Amino acid sequence: MRERVVVLDFGGQYNQLIARRVREAGVYSELIPHDAPLSRIQGESLSAIILTGGPDSVYAEGAKTCDNAIFSLGIPVLGICYGMQYLAKVFGGEIASAEIREYGHTNIRFSDHPLFRGLGSAVWMNHNDSVTKEPKGFSSIASTAACPVAAFADEERKLYGIQFHAEVTHTENGQRLFENFLKQICALRCDYSASNLKDELIAQIRAQVGNKRVIGALSGGVDSSVASVLVHEAVGDQLTCIFVDHGLLRENEADEVMRVYHDTLSLNIIKVDARQRFLKKLAGVVEPERKRKIIGEEFIRVFEEESKKLGGGEFLLQGTIYPDVIESGTSSASTIKSHHNVGGLPKDIGFTGLVEPLRMLFKDEVRALGESIGIPHELVWRQPFPGPGLAIRVLGDVTEEKLQILRRSDFIFREEIKNSGLAEAIWQYFTVFTGMRSVGVMGDLRTYDYVIGVRAVTSTDAMTVEWAEIPYPVLRRISERIIGEVPHVNRVVYDITSKPPGTIEWE
Repeated sequence: MRERVVVLDFGGQYNQLIARRVREAGVYSELIPHDAPLSRIQGESLSAIILTGGPDSVYAEGAKTCDNAIFSLGIPVLGICYGMQYLAKVFGGEIASAEIREYGHTNIRFSDHPLFRGLGSAVWMNHNDSVTKEPKGFSSIASTAACPVAAFADEERKLYGIQFHAEVTHTENGQRLFENFLKQICALRCDYSASNLKDELIAQIRAQVGNKRVIGALSGGVDSSVASVLVHEAVGDQLTCIFVDHGLLRENEADEVMRVYHDTLSLNIIKVDARQRFLKKLAGVVEPERKRKIIGEEFIRVFEEESKKLGGGEFLLQGTIYPDVIESGTSSASTIKSHHNVGGLPKDIGFTGLVEPLRMLFKDEVRALGESIGIPHELVWRQPFPGPGLAIRVLGDVTEEKLQILRRSDFIFREEIKNSGLAEAIWQYFTVFTGMRSVGVMGDLRTYDYVIGVRAVTSTDAMTVEWAEIPYPVLRRISERIIGEVPHVNRVVYDITSKPPGTIEWE
């Protein structure tokens, strides 16, 4: 039986990372709401529970809670930040607003406890409250200058708490804490790998679909590609992929997609030219969330229409992945942005149901699965491209003129990154039509033209990213080429914002 860790979401900003770190350590994890019923938490199997951070004070009115029956299941529990404070409250400890609030890198003193083997002395703190007295049966196992109980443990009941955030990269060797918890304390095998999921996912697809027809929403990106090949292996000709050219694609992308998926992967694929249709719907629309929802609904309408032409389709296939679900909002976490295939879907879709075989996988897990089912390496490692396409890289209203400027600048940027040998070192790179104009001088004449933003980031799962440190000579060539070759552009700026606090896309 598969080992499974439940991460109870109390609404903190790093919670999705906890689930990611557990999977990196070799155990399947699920991020579910803090108030989930005990039956859902236990599921078919349960190996451990992690309580996440959160914005509340545990003593505040309406503070988030969980079913405290989890502490009687006899399985290890780890509380992180708010999760630690919640453990302290439940078992009679004392929590108070800290006299000195800790935020950022903090030096810590660990006891000789197996939970901390291999960690460094610097951790990432982010809290206002702290445990001032551990509950009966617990002992302090770490401290900082301002926090005498920075971690505690009740060995008999296998309950543990840490005040710091081991899940973020800012904590030195923080991944080791999750490995120690799962291997040393929970005694788990830690043998989970997304590359071994092929047979399980194919069986699930066959059970769901039966002998019904599936219409595949194929965008050309990594996620929809892996999902389509997986479903094709499961149900063969019952799958028909529809590629919608919505006019929001990169330069030459529509032709490239058809060539790869029809000729190389032998998928049954139909191309639909809907460029004017989408641009008309987006005319004058400025607000990013509205753009996403318009695009999401129009996608569905196109698929419904094409499905009818084919004699009807019972299921709609989408390449939804776990970050899409998390960022589109849960009962615990706020909506960061609606992904067109989750929060952007209309309620009245003309299909019996959705087939989303990758819904519980992170991006790097999707890549590993893709290679395991024989998709070419260069396709699996293609940089991500958002479902709404260039519409969310044009700030403000979308017009064909702005799209042409964006496409050309983006092509130059991608070409220079490839020529510099940086294509696989950078997770994602693209340009942004900022909508701003600035004064410049070209050919001894004054100009008043557009500003193009350049964005390049490194990451493993898109949940956290760092801006890429592109060498200055490369940045210089990119800037000179964009300004020299793209009409109506006289300035290029480089975005050096990480996530958090920013997101990868500007909209």
